[in-house]
Amino acid sequence: MAAAVRLRAAGARLRVVVSGLHAAVRSLCSQPVSVNERIEDKRRTALLGGGQRRIDAQHKRGKLTARERISLLLDPGSFIESDMFVEHRCADFGMAADKNKFPGDSVVTGRGRINGRLVYVFSQDFTVFGGSLSGAHAQKICKIMDQALTVGAPVIGLNDSGGARIQEGVESLAGYADIFLDTSYLFITGPDVVKSVTNEDVTQEELGGARTHTTMSGVAHRAFENDVDALCNLREFFNYLPLSSQDPAPIRECQDPSDRLVPELDTIVPLESTKAYDMVDIIHSVVDEREFFEIMPNYAKNIVVGFARMNGRTVGIVGNQPKVASGCLDINSSVKGARFVRFCDAFNIPLITFVDVPGFLPGTAQEYGGIIRHGAKLLYAFAEATVPKVTVITRKAYGGAYDVMSSKHLCGDTNYAWPTAEIAVMGAKGAVEIIFKGHENVEAAQAEYIKKFANPFPAAVRGFVDDIIQPASTRARICSDLDVLASKKVQRPWRKHANIPL
Repeated sequence: MAAAVRLRAAGARLRVVVSGLHAAVRSLCSQPVSVNERIEDKRRTALLGGGQRRIDAQHKRGKLTARERISLLLDPGSFIESDMFVEHRCADFGMAADKNKFPGDSVVTGRGRINGRLVYVFSQDFTVFGGSLSGAHAQKICKIMDQALTVGAPVIGLNDSGGARIQEGVESLAGYADIFLDTSYLFITGPDVVKSVTNEDVTQEELGGARTHTTMSGVAHRAFENDVDALCNLREFFNYLPLSSQDPAPIRECQDPSDRLVPELDTIVPLESTKAYDMVDIIHSVVDEREFFEIMPNYAKNIVVGFARMNGRTVGIVGNQPKVASGCLDINSSVKGARFVRFCDAFNIPLITFVDVPGFLPGTAQEYGGIIRHGAKLLYAFAEATVPKVTVITRKAYGGAYDVMSSKHLCGDTNYAWPTAEIAVMGAKGAVEIIFKGHENVEAAQAEYIKKFANPFPAAVRGFVDDIIQPASTRARICSDLDVLASKKVQRPWRKHANIPL
């Protein structure tokens, strides 16, 4: 009987313990469910950015959202987001309220792939505080920049921002400093500030629109009709570039024969030296499959720069444009060309230069603007470049401008001249007026000068050009040279940094 009592008591205690265990288990299980719900809720909120109403407003302006841009830019399913739960830290001016907290803040960051190649990306979200930069926003961008640097991958930034977040004051300005050492903005101050300071009436489009920055200031390199067009072109541009400065120029399979002759080039240069032609036609004829991605096509049109491929290998193209200002070099074209040459040299991209330059543009505006200093930038860039450099003189190569355009004197690897090339101090007419001033028979003197100097022989005799080639063979010769120069190595003495004439 006593044993039965003890057994019932033990059973009761066991039921109590089991009941307690069940309660504890239920308590433990309920916690993760709550956290998981919060996680999913935060994710859903982050995906909506500033909310559906602001997304609709973005679409009405003909613009994609930050996430839509990333989706279009990257390979499907390749985007891996980072810092989705980061929120701003500002507590002033009502910013601490829950309605002013958005998971991810005003920028979407992460990594993905373009045609299978790794890239890090950030896309500013205009639906959240106008895409304004906060301390958290800057922190997210800096984090992916550091990660990209670690693995040797590029960073693409999709900017859609009103600037620094006013509510955060100096912290947002510090964020800009953390991201950029030096930069240009579509406009530094808006029309209202310009009006208050200088009393100028100017619209946003006039002050910092696409036309202004692609044709006048040179701040922007290309302009596109819409987001979709811009992102598709960005994918194409990305394919020309190595992932980092440690990688060689990309090479892809090529169906265009490297030894293809281009007979139309034999007649493309007019017999009259004053008649213009389009240098872009020559570029299209020579490069793989006539594909040329031009950079800054609407700025400083007297020089053409862009990317193409030769036998599958990415190359940078520089060429004078006879259709604009006769191809003369001026301040803007010199800066445009120098910037492009240095970019190619920084990323191991070979340079091909097509020369038809009658000199530097004369005039007080150019002299007062510092054409000597700015022209020296292009000279310095070519001289400094250690990548393979192939130069083709198609017609005029006069004066100091001849030297500047990747001449043999600036360590050009291979320099060719077409039979139509004229390599001289200046054009025949100007030279004769100086040399034979007061001469009775000026026409005979001009003919004598042309026969003696207005041809490629004086330069070829002195070794300033390596060969005089038929235009039709240009593609074959360049492809052959690039194969040989692929192993080019140049050792320069160590120095802290170069001193380009800024």
